[in-house]
Amino acid sequence: MTWFQEERHLTKDEVLALTAKFADEAKKRIAANPKRVLLLPPDITRAHSGAGYITEELYKIFAKDADAHVIPTLGQHVPHTPEQNRWMFGSIPEERIHKHDWRGGAKHIGEIPASFVKEVSDGKADWAIPVVLNTMLVEEKWDLVLNIGHVVPHEVLGFANHNKNYFIGLGGKEMICASHLMAACCGIENNLGMLITPLRACYNKAETDYLGFLPDAYFQVVMAYNDEDELQHCGVFAGEDVETYLGAARLSQQRNITVVPPLKKVVAVMQGDEFYSTWVANKAVYRTRKAMADGGELLIIAPGLERFGEQPEIDAIIRKYGYTGTPHIMKLYNECPADGDLKNFAVGTAHLIHGSSEDRFKITYAPGKMNREDIESVNFGFADYNETLKRYNPAALKNGFNTMPDGEEIYFISTPSAGLWSTAERLG
Repeated sequence: MTWFQEERHLTKDEVLALTAKFADEAKKRIAANPKRVLLLPPDITRAHSGAGYITEELYKIFAKDADAHVIPTLGQHVPHTPEQNRWMFGSIPEERIHKHDWRGGAKHIGEIPASFVKEVSDGKADWAIPVVLNTMLVEEKWDLVLNIGHVVPHEVLGFANHNKNYFIGLGGKEMICASHLMAACCGIENNLGMLITPLRACYNKAETDYLGFLPDAYFQVVMAYNDEDELQHCGVFAGEDVETYLGAARLSQQRNITVVPPLKKVVAVMQGDEFYSTWVANKAVYRTRKAMADGGELLIIAPGLERFGEQPEIDAIIRKYGYTGTPHIMKLYNECPADGDLKNFAVGTAHLIHGSSEDRFKITYAPGKMNREDIESVNFGFADYNETLKRYNPAALKNGFNTMPDGEEIYFISTPSAGLWSTAERLG
């Protein structure tokens, strides 16, 4: 059930007060005097959601009397450095923040049957999804497990957060690969902004079937632009079940989806202190693709971009095959031997599908730390970073339509990861 919710613009102090209320409710409803507490926030790519200071506040509350630990739900992203942990989580001691190892630190606890996967995907996927989760989560005894997260449109699950923290954020390689390929087969544009996607249905079943032993709850935030064009919390939802997620996702549908006419030129910024690879910076592609006009251009300003994949093996796959469209990538996947790279790291195969425009519009990167040869080798266009900033200075642009001095019309998005943009026709 949902313990409580707030749907209005909230200051940081108000969010922290609701965080304390969440802690009190968890003590009343789950464990009055917890001795071991596990906090599960998102990773640094969601830092703008305030999840870091919310986690720090929960740690301060529980660490007074309990053995409290934090595992950022990285999935297969690169683990945080100590400096990044300090930047995001403030005063939480480094030794209390644990790195999720998606390959060597997860345990198989069950599977989502192939028959169920086939049913919910209308036959687009027909394989079982193994349930493989962080060993520390499933093998150690916890009195309280608290998930912190940002509910926002998402390319794989319709909306991020809720049990995504477990099944992707703390998932093992086999689960992450099988899940992402299933979602890719269902179609990224069919997933975006949907309350219950086929993969979300699978995760809901897995939570019911396998995670009943966890004394857990969810603290979920929704963000939207205020009248000053600043991202601000506009909702907090706390509780134990899928209804808590659905309430937040419905608010996100209302506040985070912008309906626009087909856009010929979009300029988007992926923040340099959050997005270091196209694996995560391609959120600019995912969140705008339903808005892009045929033949249009998406220009992504990415000051922190220094690589393609979050892992060396994934980086190598992206460099080898590029973002070359679903038919080509699936042909290569189907021809790949069972121990080949595209099947061994199927999550990379799914990513190549998600990140392609299918030659419908042009994707151009203005990277802070990569060169033209690298960017163009994966089928993206290249723009010089400094020249791009001179022409499209983010500080001088407003979110939405802008007219440049020479008359060029652009649509500017300062934080693509905070929403979804779509034409009315593609929204469905």
